[in-house]
Amino acid sequence: MGLFGSKSKSLVGLDIGSSSVKVCELQPIGKGSAQRYRLQKLGMAPIPTDAIVDGDIMDSNAVSSAIRQVLAEQKIKSKDVAISVSGQQVMVKKVTFPLMSPAELAESVRWEAESFFPAGQGLDSYALDYAVLDERAAEGNMDVVLVACRKDKLEAYISCVAQAGARPAVVDVDVFALQNAYEINTAAGGNDEVVALVNIGANFSNLTMLVGNKSVFWRDIAWGGNRFTDKLMEDWGVNREGAEALKQGRSAEGRSPEEVAPSLAAIADAFTDELSRTIDFFRSSFKIDRLDRVLLAGGSAKVAGLTDVLGDRLRVSVDRMNPFLLIELDDRSVDPAAAREIGCAAAVAVGLALRQVGDR
Repeated sequence: MGLFGSKSKSLVGLDIGSSSVKVCELQPIGKGSAQRYRLQKLGMAPIPTDAIVDGDIMDSNAVSSAIRQVLAEQKIKSKDVAISVSGQQVMVKKVTFPLMSPAELAESVRWEAESFFPAGQGLDSYALDYAVLDERAAEGNMDVVLVACRKDKLEAYISCVAQAGARPAVVDVDVFALQNAYEINTAAGGNDEVVALVNIGANFSNLTMLVGNKSVFWRDIAWGGNRFTDKLMEDWGVNREGAEALKQGRSAEGRSPEEVAPSLAAIADAFTDELSRTIDFFRSSFKIDRLDRVLLAGGSAKVAGLTDVLGDRLRVSVDRMNPFLLIELDDRSVDPAAAREIGCAAAVAVGLALRQVGDR
């Protein structure tokens, strides 16, 4: 199976995260430039702690059980799903090639990929796919995105989904799904607007940088929301459930959000340092001297006070992404309160639900 899939068909978005599984089903409305989407199904089920570590499945039975649970709860009939991967075993790279035929490009990609893998590893260990981003006939070249994923990681995710009774028709990458969700919910900005999309998961975060409407830089950051949880447990003696409530601004175990705010701020500062270094690397590499705004997605984007700390430190507008901003909600099948509660945590699932088999 390729990482991007084949043949045309709408899919159910299934985001398998480190702490939960999210599912989203969209109905297309209209055609062409007038096409919109209606949210038909949306749900989330928790995954036990350490069932997925650093993006690798450690307990396949627990993960497949969570997938089966959320699909059953939402009464989703379609078996064809789009899933995504990210983490240390997934690599994304943009490469510029001279204009060439599809056959020549396929061969060139294989040669380029040899320098892409860690020492001692090669094509036998990785699934490789690519897509043409842009062809510039006047310059005689083309931009191509290469994606490689360890075969054992890919097979583990596919096996878990199959074990839950679903069919993984497309395997995407988290940062691409995040960009899809952003584009479908955002009016076109300036041609040179620089936007950072940051998906903050439990164990690590994904960053994609957009210049205008083009994604030009991708990076996974070994930093996630569990650091807030661990800090609260260490500083305040609360259990994991209590820490999860506190970091989202709710009182728990006799502790108030105001009381634990310094602990959250300390971790938010550390995350800002890491994110700032990555953005600085992007700006120096691409000779871009500014950042217009930052949008946060993922469950850990809900951490109380995080947007304020990032905004103050980065000196730029920082908001949580609303993946349903321009998507119509079918309130006969989706509880509006549930959609608001899941909120930015559903961004990757929404992006996956926009996929069709065969998309590039």
